[in-house]
Amino acid sequence: MNWVILIGSGLFEAAWANALGRSEGFTKLWPTIIFAVTVVISMGGLAWAMKTIPVGTAYAVWAGVGATATVIISMATGQESATILKVVFLAMIIGGIVGLKMVA
Repeated sequence: MNWVILIGSGLFEAAWANALGRSEGFTKLWPTIIFAVTVVISMGGLAWAMKTIPVGTAYAVWAGVGATATVIISMATGQESATILKVVFLAMIIGGIVGLKMVA
């Protein structure tokens, strides 16, 4: 169950990262509120998962999931171009996350 929480927390990391970018330095109300709520959920889930998952593994998975999801959202919304190399490198991050789960 803690792995599910960890993956979910990584997805919330992507949510707060995108909200932070759209808050324009915390000058826009709704992106700022979304940032505040999702950062608390994300960090709380990471802390919860670290009860049973080693810190290094948990942090690497959380950051990898968050970074991958953030780039995918940016590509899907047109804020960032999608190239073959970006997709290959994102697949490598996902492969690393799967590998960490397999050896945990």
